[in-house]
This record gives sequence, structure tokens and C-alpha cells, in this order.
Amino acid sequence: MSRTNKLKILNDPIYGFITIPNTLIFDIIEHPYFQRLRRISQMGLSNMVYPGAHHTRFHHAIGCMYLMQKAVAVLRSKDIVISDEEEQGLYLAILLHDLGHGPFSHALEHFFMDSMTHEDLSLFFMKALNNVFDGALDLAIRIFTNKYPRKFLYQLISSQLDMDRLDYLKRDSFYTGVVEGSINSDRLIAMLHVVDDELVIEQKGVYSIEKFLLSRRFMYWQVYFHKTGLLAEQLLLRVLQRARFLIQEGVPISASKNLYYFLEGSTFDKTDTKSFLDQFSDLDDYDVWAAIKEWQAHQDYVLASLSQMIIKRKLPKIELSDQVFSEDYKQKIIYKMKTLEGIDEKSLPYFFFEGSIQNRAYNTEFGPIKVLLKDGTVKEWLEVDTQFKSSALLEAQKKYFLCYPKDL
Repeated sequence: MSRTNKLKILNDPIYGFITIPNTLIFDIIEHPYFQRLRRISQMGLSNMVYPGAHHTRFHHAIGCMYLMQKAVAVLRSKDIVISDEEEQGLYLAILLHDLGHGPFSHALEHFFMDSMTHEDLSLFFMKALNNVFDGALDLAIRIFTNKYPRKFLYQLISSQLDMDRLDYLKRDSFYTGVVEGSINSDRLIAMLHVVDDELVIEQKGVYSIEKFLLSRRFMYWQVYFHKTGLLAEQLLLRVLQRARFLIQEGVPISASKNLYYFLEGSTFDKTDTKSFLDQFSDLDDYDVWAAIKEWQAHQDYVLASLSQMIIKRKLPKIELSDQVFSEDYKQKIIYKMKTLEGIDEKSLPYFFFEGSIQNRAYNTEFGPIKVLLKDGTVKEWLEVDTQFKSSALLEAQKKYFLCYPKDL
């Protein structure tokens, strides 16, 4: 494999100039596995609500690496020892943490990978790259999998205040234009410290944590779970489910070679990971968009109708509720739907569907946020910020959705 060794400076609209720290990282960024992230949307179909939300996983990965550079500099300035090897491992781990995302990111994650998560697949990609680069990612993989003894390094990659969250909240807020969701990542990183090998926030940053959690809650309910974006992604999933069903029934379907491979239901094969990763790394948003455009004219009414809804943005109706929809209400809708042309008992689930969404802004499953007090003791954030006891942040908020044709 030929390698071009150059140090580059990228101009990011949020952070300004970002320097690629060394030639190894440049070579990894240049690798086709990473370049594919340019063709994976960061926010699924949120651009159907927020027209500016066309940024990609490539933007996000580079931004995370930049924030990690700042975090390392801050911690070193506070006499936290981070070796050059650990620094490199952190940069590689955060740079590649989303490498396993498929088309439209979270929207289609379980369609293409079944029981696997994108983190699982990211790890397989990292191991494959480790073979290409002669073991240069050994430490990065140990940090990424939380098998390295210094716990705070993993927390910089995955925790309630990791570089991933600090970037995607600020970036998604910027590209959607939703300023209420913006966070001060500089302030939060400047307040980072390490005590007993755990990441903590200095007491001066208590209210920055509060603002961060409020912004995260706002972004989930007003942006990530916006009902129109949610509906579009649910519709996209059903388009692909219908295409897969037709293939299984022997009905001809046009699609790129890579998309067809996954529509057939091909699953991950641990005995031949390279073949699977090569197939997956050639699959991106454009494969799906091109197929849906073609399927608008397909002979199957369901596939054609759903495809037209997405391409023309003629979406069905969606209702959101804090309570479960009653069976009586749902049956009335189903009764009316059966009078519509093209909808029968078998096709009904493609046009009438329901589900639920939930989020908790402060989720201790990822570990509590700890605060370093001025006297040197460490307490959980809620013990320090005693005036802030909002159940909206501490409890899982759940909503139910119901989708059906607007013709009703």
C-alpha cells in the first residue's frame, strides 16, 4: 500500500484550523475506510427538518480529534502525565470511534448490522487497520475497549463528558441552526482534571455541566427526536425492509452491488472479516439514495409509494404522545385505512406503525459526573449542584409515536 506522508491543516467552520498531528494519523485519514465517512450523514434525515444538517461523520471524527488534542494539552498543563504513546492512542481511538456507522448513521444501524452495534463494527475496522499499519493501533484498541489500566483515558473516549458528546452537540447545533443546543466545549475541557485515575470537573465548571446537560436534553427532544425527522427515518427503514422482502420473494430489485449484498440479508462472518468489512466500507448514503430514486417507479405499490414519499417529502402523519395510544383509537385508524387504494392487510404495517422514544440527559449508566472541590475532595455533580434537581434530566423521558397516511 502506498502512503503519502504529509501534515495537513483543515479549516473547520466551528473550531477554525485543525492540524493533523502526525503522518500516521494522516495516512489513516487517507485510508478508504475513513474516507467513506464523508459519505455518511451525521444526522440521518434530520435535514428534512433542518436544511443545514448535511454534515457528515467525517466532520465529526475530525472535530473529536481536535477536542482530544485540547484535552490532552489541558491535562498536561495540570501535571497529569500522558505519554506520547498514550496521546497517539487517544487520537486514534477517538478518530476511529464511529468508523462502523452505516448509511444514515443511527437511522439504519440495526437494519444493516442486525445484532451488532456500530461500536462493535468500529472495533473490527480498527483491528483491520491495525494489520495494515503493522500494529500501530495496539494501544488505541486497548483504550477503546477499556482494557488499558488508566481509566481516565477511556473516559475521554466514552463517558458522560467525552469528546464525542462535546463535539456532536456543538456541531449539530451549529449545522441545524439551533443555537439553544450549543455548548461551551472550551470551558468544559478547560475544567477537566484527573483524580485517582478518574476524569473529574473542577468546581468552577459546575454550572457548565448544568448547561451541557440542559443543551443535551434540548437537542434530543427538539432535534434528534423531532417528529418529522423521526418519521422520515422510520419510513426509510420500511422502504429497505420492503425491498428485502421483495428480494426474498424473488421479485427483481435494482440496487448497487453493495446495497444488494445487504438487502439479501448477508450477515457478519467472523471467519472472513476482511470480506465483510470491504463490502460494508463500500456502502454509503449514496447507494441508498440512488436505489430509492429508482424504486419510485417499481411495480410494487408499497415500495414505489414509500420511495416517493421520501424523495418528494410527502410524508405521512405522525402523532406524539406522553401516553400509550389506546387500542380503540388505533383500530379506528386501521378501519379507515383499509378503505384506501393499495392498502390491504399485508401492506398495512408499512403505512401504519407505532413505537416509542426515550432519553435521559444525565445517565449514570455511563458513570456519574464527578466534581473536584476546592478542598481536594471529589463528589458527584448532583451533590455539589444542590439547587438543580430537575427530574427532566435525571429520569428517562419517554414518548410514543403513531404514524398513518395523511389521506385519513
